[in-house]
Amino acid sequence: MDAMPDLPRQSRVPVFNMPGAVTASIALLLGLHALREFVLPDEWNITLLLNLALIPGRWLASVDPDRAAEILSAASSAIGDTDAVQARAAFAQYVVANPSASLWTFATYALLHGSWTHVIFNVVWLAAFGSPVARRCGPWRYGLLGLIGAVAGGVLHVAIDPLSTAPLIGASAAVSALMAAAARFVFQPPPSFHASQPWQHAAQPPLQTIPELLRNRTAVMFLGIWLVTNFVFGIISLPLGAESSTVAWDAHLGGFLAGFFLFPMLDRLGGAKA
Repeated sequence: MDAMPDLPRQSRVPVFNMPGAVTASIALLLGLHALREFVLPDEWNITLLLNLALIPGRWLASVDPDRAAEILSAASSAIGDTDAVQARAAFAQYVVANPSASLWTFATYALLHGSWTHVIFNVVWLAAFGSPVARRCGPWRYGLLGLIGAVAGGVLHVAIDPLSTAPLIGASAAVSALMAAAARFVFQPPPSFHASQPWQHAAQPPLQTIPELLRNRTAVMFLGIWLVTNFVFGIISLPLGAESSTVAWDAHLGGFLAGFFLFPMLDRLGGAKA
């Protein structure tokens, strides 16, 4: 009698062992940036940026026109060389003259990036931390969590710096939400095997509570490094676009907090035991 179980026939081993939803997300981000870099004329590219990027001052000028003078003053008093300050002031004039609430930009800004360095940095972290979340939750809840993270990051960014006319772009807030969600379960040993469980299906590790997470040295180290690097990058300039700019640490933090605290609810929706 053959005691070996019947295994599914494996025709090939994938080169990139990522869930399809994560692969599709990465392809979308890289494809959009390639389209902007190599295909779209400059005029169309600028139009796309104005319609999809999140510009706090433009949103504020729409909901509270009386603060237009504050927006212009903030742009004119920004630190930088003369040409950069003049360019920011001119763009602020355009923002005030063309206000728009554009609620969709609280999500669509995550689709755009300032440079290849910017987009590649984000897709690497997306592959690393989006994959375990997508495997655990499935594509729809993975996508929903990323969307919630992007919106939360955009909301916190506008709340902290409402006068800014610098376009916010990048998937970092969405990626931060997925990183926070993954931190709730990846930094722990796999659960023990139970005889009643089919051996073909790996058991999902339970989500750690906040006290459990704080007792997990690896998780605490990860969270600490994440907070410190975001603080450091938030006060220095990085070449993320046409000119050096500071990282929107507040958007990262908003996405991270949303993923950290909301993921247990999404996880329970799928029947996982936390």
